[in-house]
Amino acid sequence: MTIAQPSVAVSPFVSRSWSVFPAGSNGEFGLPEDLSTVLVEGSGCTVRDAADREYLDFTMGWGSILLGHGHPGVTAAAVKQIPLGTNFAHVNARSLELAERIVALSPACDRVRMCASGTEATMHCIRLARAARRRAGILKFEGAYHGSHDVGTTSLFATRLHSWPQPEPLGSSMTPREAADMLVAPFNDAAVACRLIAEHADELAAVIMEPLHRCLPPEPGFLEAVREACTAHGVLLIFDEVVTGFRLARGGAQERWGVVPDLVAYGKAIGGGFPLGIYGGRADVLDLVREERMGRDDYVWTASTVGGNPVSCAAGLAVLDALAAPGVYERLDALGHDLREGMRRAIAAAGVAATVIGVGPLAQIVFRAGPVRSSRDIWQGAPGLGRRMMLALFKRGVFLNPMGTKLYLSLAHDAAACSGFLERFAAALDEVMSGGPAIA
Repeated sequence: MTIAQPSVAVSPFVSRSWSVFPAGSNGEFGLPEDLSTVLVEGSGCTVRDAADREYLDFTMGWGSILLGHGHPGVTAAAVKQIPLGTNFAHVNARSLELAERIVALSPACDRVRMCASGTEATMHCIRLARAARRRAGILKFEGAYHGSHDVGTTSLFATRLHSWPQPEPLGSSMTPREAADMLVAPFNDAAVACRLIAEHADELAAVIMEPLHRCLPPEPGFLEAVREACTAHGVLLIFDEVVTGFRLARGGAQERWGVVPDLVAYGKAIGGGFPLGIYGGRADVLDLVREERMGRDDYVWTASTVGGNPVSCAAGLAVLDALAAPGVYERLDALGHDLREGMRRAIAAAGVAATVIGVGPLAQIVFRAGPVRSSRDIWQGAPGLGRRMMLALFKRGVFLNPMGTKLYLSLAHDAAACSGFLERFAAALDEVMSGGPAIA
């Protein structure tokens, strides 16, 4: 196989893709047409496209492939289940076992239900919180992504930088009434967050947060302060652990930072690449979905045709088995640490004003000198350089999301893969900072 290089002409596969997908993508990639590609295969930490070009993968299915592409344990579990039935839309032996494992691992979960994605899991947590508290208000943190629904994308890429707590809808799908129920706070500013919770307690159902805010870690005491404020004012705390769950520790961010929410959403890594979302929490809140409550004010309808399907759950059990092996999280942490340090060395050698952030097997470059504490710090970096950097890496055979929000490592990555990335990172950095070819 050949290492990916910029296309001289658009391939027939790309032309076909652009004819049926808006911008040739299923969402968020936004590659220019000459860099667009159609993938056909993944193995370990590499993917291959229809033109037989191989890429180092640092997107890993947006983090859903924590064990690596084609992991034998996950593959075997799915293949074993498929002839026994792919979906029953009902509790099955595999979903029951997985639910028991999640309840045992997650400090927040007394009960769980299953859906097909992290987007759905966060949406259901929000609905449960609103029903439990009989209030509509939701506070989120600027720059956080909680799935492709209107609450999840509010103030995700804020451009107007409103005063707190005014939200900024992303696009035109949110109605003014829905926007009126949203409050937005800055991540890592406990004083502002706690003040807003106290001032709006009568209207707030919940605070939803990524305990690891994209790639930004919480400062000491921040999560604890938000937890205390929610408890004091009768507001539910939702952790979106779609990214952090089972990636930072077996107990996720709850274990890593010792703060337990009332509700929690999981997705991505738990399914090993198969569609799966899980939401859970306190028994009194989860019991709002019990069907004998139907017709009462204290009832929330939730159901999913493919949520908890036995193939995804069999894959999920294989993922948890693999993550239970000794030394797994130490290895993931070491990989991420070494990658971030290598990126910092390349930045220093190039004399670039940039900061590398991340925790565990996650990393991101921000083109501004530190400290970087919040999304506004990221956005106020050098405009356009992040995307130029990601596209320069893509040209050099690194498969990633050109929006530049995260680099994902997996257990399939090793020192050689990271070394290969860092060589290309240094070359891409040199191109971008020397005013090399700009790509739209």
